[in-house]
Amino acid sequence: MSDRQLHSEQQSLSMMYGTYADILFVLFPFLVIGMQRLWDGRLYEMLMHADLSIAAAILAGLAIGRFVLGLVTNRDLGRYKERIVFFIALTLFVVLGPAIILILSIMGGTEVPGFVAFVQPILLIIAISLYSTAVSISNILTRDDAGEGAATQAGGPSATVASPSRSGHAPLDLPRNTGADSW
Repeated sequence: MSDRQLHSEQQSLSMMYGTYADILFVLFPFLVIGMQRLWDGRLYEMLMHADLSIAAAILAGLAIGRFVLGLVTNRDLGRYKERIVFFIALTLFVVLGPAIILILSIMGGTEVPGFVAFVQPILLIIAISLYSTAVSISNILTRDDAGEGAATQAGGPSATVASPSRSGHAPLDLPRNTGADSW
C-alpha cells in the first residue's frame, strides 16, 4: 500500500468519525429526553411527540448545508452539479418537508395518528443517511481541491509557480506579528 493510499484511507476514517460525532452531538439532547421518558415509563410517548421529527429536520438542514458547501467548493464540477442539486431537492422533499409538516401537525394539539410512531424513526434514519452522504460528497470535493494544492506545495512540477488559478483559490495573505506592538 502506497503512502498516498494510506493517507487517503486515514483521511476517510477521520471523516467517518467526524460525521458520526456530529450525528451523535445532534441526537444527544433527544437521548436525554428519551431516557427521562423511559425513567417515567412513557417511552412510547417519544414516538408520538415531535422529538424525532425535530432531530430529522436538524440533520436534514445540516445535510443541505453540506451539499451546498460541496456545490460551491469546486467550480470545475461540470456534470456533478446536477447530482448535488438532486440530493438537495431529495433532502427537502423526503426529509425536511415531511419533518416540518409532522412537527406542525403534532404540535397542533389534535389527536396524533398511530402511523407517526413509524414515520418519525424512518425520517430520522433517512436524515442520518443523507447527512452522511452529504459530508462524504463535500469532503471528497474539498479533498480533491486541497490535494492539488498539496501536490503543488510538496515540490511537484509547478512548485515554483503555485498559481492560484490552478486550484481556483487565491492564497490567504495574513500580516506577520512583529512583536513591536505591545500593550
